[in-house]
Amino acid sequence: MHEVELGETSGARRVRRHDPERRTRILGAALDVLVAEGAAGITHRKVAARADVPLGSVTYHFSSLAELQAQAFEWYVEQRTAEFESLFTEVEAREDLIEVLVELVQGGPSRRRSAVLGFELHLAALRDPALRALTQKWTRDSRAVLSRFTGPEIAGRLDALLEGLIMHALLATEPEPREATRAAITQALPPLTGRDT
Repeated sequence: MHEVELGETSGARRVRRHDPERRTRILGAALDVLVAEGAAGITHRKVAARADVPLGSVTYHFSSLAELQAQAFEWYVEQRTAEFESLFTEVEAREDLIEVLVELVQGGPSRRRSAVLGFELHLAALRDPALRALTQKWTRDSRAVLSRFTGPEIAGRLDALLEGLIMHALLATEPEPREATRAAITQALPPLTGRDT
């Protein structure tokens, strides 16, 4: 099976090998551009270059830049939601939960990349109702995970605290001491609901 595309400049038709992962690579490239340049800097051309695909391939899969950005953010949230839930699979005691939450704030480059994407999504959602609905669902899903350990009221406060701590960590010129992060989370976290303390 082959995929037929229009050439970028000549308009000549060319046949390319079937590439079932291409759409996913384009979405991943869009996220890379969002991390590097923000929503204001994303273009079809930059995404195509990052994905190593012809420009026409991007517009073939996504009818507009807005659609590309929205679907990239949706894909990111799906991945992030699954990753977030998996972090808590072995939490049995309060100290386990604290360690997971401290790592969420203090984690390395992959955590930083995820945080940048999260804040880019929230910024874009200020002007886009569809993205706002996506962020609200993401928040509900995250709080549902936390509430299994804390109950819904504490989960909401803890989620807000984590977002603030992560934003401060991103913007800080000097890294926040791990123990300061631990202290803030520990103070906000009562004994776990129905679990050992």
